[in-house]
Amino acid sequence: MKFIKKYLKIIIGVAVLIGVIVVFTRTQHSTDLESGNMKNWRSAANERRIAAVKILIASEENVELIVACVDKIADIPDSGDMNVRDAVALCHTGIQLREHI
Repeated sequence: MKFIKKYLKIIIGVAVLIGVIVVFTRTQHSTDLESGNMKNWRSAANERRIAAVKILIASEENVELIVACVDKIADIPDSGDMNVRDAVALCHTGIQLREHI
């Protein structure tokens, strides 16, 4: 009986450990940059940044300028929790306003 209890505890412990590892890795990896935050933006490659901006603004105008603008926002302290979508919208709106004035 002690033999079964010992191995049952080990099996349950390993299962819990595997479950924690799976949950942790899934929460750390965001597959799409568009719905991520600025922490994801900083760690993304430039090609992914450009692709995300093209998707979010549905255009190819001023893509490099918007990427540079979002890069500046990402450099602001405490901006890591801001959504990439919000930063792109802010930069895109600013560029549109600048063009119409």
